[in-house]
Amino acid sequence: MERAGVRLMGKKLLIHNDKVANIHTLDVYRAHGGYASVEKALKTMTPDQVTDEVKKSGLRGRGGAGFPTGMKWSFLAKPEGVPRYLVCNADESEPGTFKDRYLMEVIPHALIEGMITSSYALGANTSYIYIRGEYFYVARIVEKALAEAYAAGWLGKNILGTDFSHDCYVQVGGGAYICGEETALLESLEGKRGNPRIKPPFPAVAGLWGCPTVVNNVETIAAVVPIVNDGGEAYAKIGIGKSTGTKLISASGHINKPGVYEIELGIPVEEFIYSEEYCGGIRNRKKMKAVVAGGSSVPILPTELILKTAKGEPRLMTYESLADGGFATGTMLGSGGFIVMDEDTSIVKNLFTFTRFYHHESCGQCSPCREGTGWMEKILKKFLNGTANESDVDLLWDIQSKIEGKTICPLGEAAAWPVAAAIRHFKQEFLDVARSKKFVDVSHYDRLNKINA
Repeated sequence: MERAGVRLMGKKLLIHNDKVANIHTLDVYRAHGGYASVEKALKTMTPDQVTDEVKKSGLRGRGGAGFPTGMKWSFLAKPEGVPRYLVCNADESEPGTFKDRYLMEVIPHALIEGMITSSYALGANTSYIYIRGEYFYVARIVEKALAEAYAAGWLGKNILGTDFSHDCYVQVGGGAYICGEETALLESLEGKRGNPRIKPPFPAVAGLWGCPTVVNNVETIAAVVPIVNDGGEAYAKIGIGKSTGTKLISASGHINKPGVYEIELGIPVEEFIYSEEYCGGIRNRKKMKAVVAGGSSVPILPTELILKTAKGEPRLMTYESLADGGFATGTMLGSGGFIVMDEDTSIVKNLFTFTRFYHHESCGQCSPCREGTGWMEKILKKFLNGTANESDVDLLWDIQSKIEGKTICPLGEAAAWPVAAAIRHFKQEFLDVARSKKFVDVSHYDRLNKINA
């Protein structure tokens, strides 16, 4: 990426200290500049000034939707005498995504610092970190860091001698994908079944226990720290256009160097995949077949479309460039779950795995999602056990079209988009599988279903 004649590479704001020994402890974190944003915000800034810096930064939600964070904060209702809450969505359940886990596990105080600074801006004296059930050991790490913060006076009454008091709690979820949806998360946090709510009202008006609430992702909240420390304008200078700052990417699949990478938004997708600084190319020197760029719910793209747009321009790691062309030829940055597939990958089997997941995780409130995901799984299973017909491809297309846009929450779209994109770009593969009548044993999925039940 070029800017003003200077090549910007490897800029890190969130995990620049991740290799420092014992950075998870308060003393080491403090020795590397930790909690400076809390001091700056509480002692030299008003809450509105903190919010203004977040607006200037252009920070967009890092959980998947990419909604402007400062704008979301500005929607928070502030009625007299009614408490406000900040809730951290750490229910990282999107297949292919594990960057929030890494941040909490390695640098938990970065999240806690962000929670305090963000809560000050929002006028919230209580916050919650909702962590997915499978991350139980991570919850213990975050709880230990919270205890350190309390003991040192960063949490509790009159922080740093100011009139701002704040308490932060960890809540472990039950391991439901649906609780990644903010209103389902709030239902679960209140002790109820994690079913999404009908909106409006939105959480900013009536959220946790009916009070004004902001729900932000782990990475989003952690990003508030460098924004306050360095200023919103400095943050906005990183990245391109409306895709400002850095982004944590969970890279997995058939690559030489899977892991969590912090990139400056705007680097070419091809550079991210093939450079030694990041993924290091395709494993075993094979050709790339396809990429899921933002977690399992976003449309899959074949090699020719993930590297270049339909206009022939290099595809960039930004919200706008990845979405260029709409779903006909584009995809989404989403949560940054970047899954690379080589030439030997079966798109049909991969789609079956994704669809089975969404069927299993549907809350069942909406009949299009409850019934549609089940039918898609059954039909895809026919392709793998050798009983599918060519007409089943059209049936799959018809079913996914009856789910998208017809459910209370986005899980319907999350289940439908992968199916639509796979057929759109790899229809011939589905037809070939149907004609081959080859049997693929997927009975282990049935055994897993019984175990999970």
